[in-house]
Amino acid sequence: MNAPQGSLKDAANRPASVLQTFRAVAWSFFGVRRSADHAQDVQKLNPLHVVVAGVVSAALFVLALVLLVRWVIGSGIAA
Repeated sequence: MNAPQGSLKDAANRPASVLQTFRAVAWSFFGVRRSADHAQDVQKLNPLHVVVAGVVSAALFVLALVLLVRWVIGSGIAA
């Protein structure tokens, strides 16, 4: 049932760039991804990098929403 230890080490050494990882995470936030691209991501992306990129992207998204709401309230548009 458990994957061999070698496959976990192989997954940690996958050769994807930071840009490729953030691009895959951005597509997953948008919710649209071709199955061929998804299969390619599974082969290339490091799972740890995907988790870190997802957390960073989610934090930036929430920060952007908070700043947008504060700007709209502060500008008087929402009055």
